[in-house]
Amino acid sequence: MQSQGKLLIIGFGPGAMEHITTRALEALRESEVIIGYNTYVDLIRPLLDGQEIVRTGMTEEVSRAQEAVRQAEMGKIVAVISSGDAGVYGMAGLVYEVLMEQGWKPETGVGVEVIPGVSAIQSCASLLGAPVMHDACTISLSDHLTPWETIIRRVEAAASADFVIALYNPRSGRRTRQIVETQEMLLRYRSPQTPVGLVKSAYRERQDVVMTTLEDMLNHDIGMLTTVIIGNSSTMMYEGLMVTPRGYQRKYTLNTVEQPLRPHERLRTEAEPWSLGAMEARSAASNGAAGTVRDTQTAQPAAEPALRGASASMGIGPQGQQGAGMPAAQPAGGSTAVLAAERPAAVEGAPRAALPVPHAGAAELAAEALTRLAAGGKLAGEAASRWLDAAGSGVPAGTQAAGAAAVRTAPEPGRKAPLFEIGVSPGVGNKKFTAAQMALLAQCASEEGELEYTPEHQIILRVPTFEPDQLVEELRAANFIVVPIGDVIKVKACDFCNMEKDDAVPMANHLQAVIGGLSAPKETSVALNGCGMACYGAVLEDIGIVYRKGGYDLFLGGKKFGRNAHPAQPVAEGIPGDQIGGIVERIVAEYKEKGHPNERFHKFFKRVGVIQGFRHVDAPVTVEVNPVCGD
Repeated sequence: MQSQGKLLIIGFGPGAMEHITTRALEALRESEVIIGYNTYVDLIRPLLDGQEIVRTGMTEEVSRAQEAVRQAEMGKIVAVISSGDAGVYGMAGLVYEVLMEQGWKPETGVGVEVIPGVSAIQSCASLLGAPVMHDACTISLSDHLTPWETIIRRVEAAASADFVIALYNPRSGRRTRQIVETQEMLLRYRSPQTPVGLVKSAYRERQDVVMTTLEDMLNHDIGMLTTVIIGNSSTMMYEGLMVTPRGYQRKYTLNTVEQPLRPHERLRTEAEPWSLGAMEARSAASNGAAGTVRDTQTAQPAAEPALRGASASMGIGPQGQQGAGMPAAQPAGGSTAVLAAERPAAVEGAPRAALPVPHAGAAELAAEALTRLAAGGKLAGEAASRWLDAAGSGVPAGTQAAGAAAVRTAPEPGRKAPLFEIGVSPGVGNKKFTAAQMALLAQCASEEGELEYTPEHQIILRVPTFEPDQLVEELRAANFIVVPIGDVIKVKACDFCNMEKDDAVPMANHLQAVIGGLSAPKETSVALNGCGMACYGAVLEDIGIVYRKGGYDLFLGGKKFGRNAHPAQPVAEGIPGDQIGGIVERIVAEYKEKGHPNERFHKFFKRVGVIQGFRHVDAPVTVEVNPVCGD
C-alpha cells in the first residue's frame, strides 16, 4: 500500500452504464474503498470488483466525507461517489470543506481528484429536446441547508432575468410548499403557458418524462427524483419537444441556403444592434445630439426632470415605447420596463408657472378618488395636485410627486420591477378610509398596480416596485396598518360599535403590534369582538377573543368554511386584560414552532391535543340532511 492516500471524487452521471465517463470507470477500478449513499452504491455495484464499501443513508453526507478523508490519510485510494456531477450539489465541495477544517495543503496532504460527470440539467435536457440552448441556471429547492428566503430570492432573480431554470430537489415528503411558492414567483414574470419539462429518474429503470406548462406543472407527480426544467420567454414546444432558440434567427435565415449577410459582415457592430458596442455607439451619438440643443431646454420646469426619472435618460416613452432619444434600430425584447410614476408627463404648450392649488372639500376628494380608481390611478392637472396636497402634510405637491416617483424607480435598463403585494387598512377596528388615504392608495397603485378590497375591510395593494421599503414607509406615514399577504398571522376586529364600545381597542392594537403579520404555517386569523354579542364572528375564526364583563373569553380552532365548518372551541372565560395578550402570543409562538407547513390552525390544535394548557375537544359531528333538490 502506498504511503500517501488519494481521494477520487467521482460523478457517475445519471445512472446508466453507457453514460459513465471513461475516467470515472478507471477511477472506480483504481479505488480500494468505495464510499457513497445507499442508492448510488446500488447503481454502480455491477462495476465493483471486491472493493471495501462504506454506505450510509440520507443526511449522512458529513460522516461520509469525514470517513473518506480518514481512510485516505491511512494511505488508501478512496472513491467518494455522487450521481450526476460531484461538483453540482454533490460531494466534492463537502470533502474540500472537511479537508480545509483540518488544515489540508495540496502540496503535502492527501491527493484529491474531482472527476466530472453528466449533471441532471444535461441528462434531463437531452430527454426533453434542447431546452438549455441559452443562458440557464440550476437552483435547489431544498432548504435543509440554505434559508428559504435566499432560495426564493434566487428564483425571483432568475425569473426576472429570463434564465432557463433547472430545479433540483423540488419536493419531498416533508417539503411540499417550496415548489408551490416557486411556481407562484415564476408566474409573476413568465407566461402561464411557458413550457416545462418534468424528468424523473433520467436514464434509469423508472424513467418518466412529462411535457407540461408552468401553469399546469403542479398537477403532475413531482418528487425528490424529479428535475424540473422551466423554459424562458422564447422556449417553444414542437412535436413533443422543448426547444429554446439560441438567437440565430436574429442574424441568419434558417430556411434558405444563401444568407443575407456575408461571412465578413456577420460580426460587425451594425449587424448586431442589440450588442453592447452598438448601444455605446447609439449613446455617444445621442449625447452629441443632446449637447447641441441643451441651451434650448433651460426653460423647462424644475420638477419635470424628477418626473421623467430614468425613463427619459433611457429614451423610453409611455408604456415602454421608444422615445425620441432612441434610434429606430431598437431590438425586439430590449425595451425597459418603466413604471407609471417615472413616465414623462405630456407637455401642453409652453411651460406654465406654478399656481396656488385650491383645497377641495371632502366630497369632491371622495368623488375624485372613485374617478381615479376607475381610471387606473391616473388623474391629470389640478386634480392630481389636489390629491397630492390632501395626502401630504404641508409638503409641496410637486415635491411629493417626485418622492412617489422615487419609490418606484427602475435602476437598470431591461429589468422588470417585481410585483410587491401588501395588505393595507386604516386600523384594526377602524373601517373608515379618509379621502386622502384613498388618494394615496390610488397614487401608489398608478397604472401598473391594482387594488383589491377584501371582506376583512382590508385593501390588498399589488404594484411593481424596486423600492418596497419606501412604499411601506409612505403608507405608514399616512396612518395605514401595513401587513404582508400570505401565510401570516392576521389580526382583525369589529368596529366596536362605531368606537362607542372601545374598552377592548387597546388590546386589539397591542395584538396587531406584537403578532400581526408574523409568518405562520398557514394564514391564521386572530379576531377580537368588543362585546358579548360577538357580531363580528370572532368565535368562527382560528383564534377568537370576545371581551365581556371586563374580561376576555378565548376560543380556539374554528373552521369558517367548508362542509364540515364549525365554530371555535371555547377554552377559557373571563381572562384578565393583563393576561390575555401573553396567552395569545404564546399560542401563536407554539403554532409557529410546531406546526407543519401548510397546516391550518384547527388541524394543528387537533393534532397536538393541548396548546398552552388548553385541551382540544372534537367538534360535534354535523347531521347530514338529504335535500329535496338531490344535491
